[in-house]
Amino acid sequence: MIRLVEVTKTFGTGTSALNDVSLTIEKGEFVFLVGPSGSGKTTLLRLLIRDMLPTKGIITIGDWNLVELPNNKVPHLRKRIGVVFQDLKLLMDRTIYENIMLPLEMSEVDQNEAKQKVEQIVEQVGLSEHLHKFPVQLSGGELQRAAIARALVFSPEILLADEPTGNLDNTTSWEIVKLLNDINKAGTTVIMATHNLEVVSSLGKRTVTLEKGRVIKDAGKSIKQEDQEDKGKKEVHEKKDNKEIKDSKKGEKDADN
Repeated sequence: MIRLVEVTKTFGTGTSALNDVSLTIEKGEFVFLVGPSGSGKTTLLRLLIRDMLPTKGIITIGDWNLVELPNNKVPHLRKRIGVVFQDLKLLMDRTIYENIMLPLEMSEVDQNEAKQKVEQIVEQVGLSEHLHKFPVQLSGGELQRAAIARALVFSPEILLADEPTGNLDNTTSWEIVKLLNDINKAGTTVIMATHNLEVVSSLGKRTVTLEKGRVIKDAGKSIKQEDQEDKGKKEVHEKKDNKEIKDSKKGEKDADN
């Protein structure tokens, strides 16, 4: 389960990307993040992979508290979360096979095991015939499939996709969304940030709408999730109240001395 409790992210310039966002996403859900550019979608995704820390609030994924997570544990977290970046981040001087293989090589996975994993994933995403081509030789939809394949190499529990249909035509967009939906049906939690409202309305999945860093609508949230968010807010305020009481008592003791 993913839980954000009263999460705010303010940058050094004073710009607030997120403001008091509370959100609970259950294991196995497919959730759309929608909203205009600058609404906080990408910031939220970056917080989930510990690419940055919130200014305040709590973020947990399963038993992991991301705010308190030691830096040496971040690579372990990121193996549980696959990411399809908005700019794809494919290396243009390497083949699709080499791009997908790279994370496994960096983690020193056995070469035969890694090769089998890559072959299995490219078949899953429909790229087997393009395995030894370079990114420049592929279409936009094929590049998205390659990025999705790379994100799946560690069999992540969660897949984050940032505008995966942004530069694609309508037919190709639906193919990518269908692929993500199939991945979700196999048990992976999928969170997809998108501007494509046609896809969002047609698929009928839970949709979280952000505007100016705030959640203004959460269509499809369950009563259980509302309870979890209320519980999280209560925990935060209790900790804050306890800290204020301790600080007050300490101040009184110092004054007596």
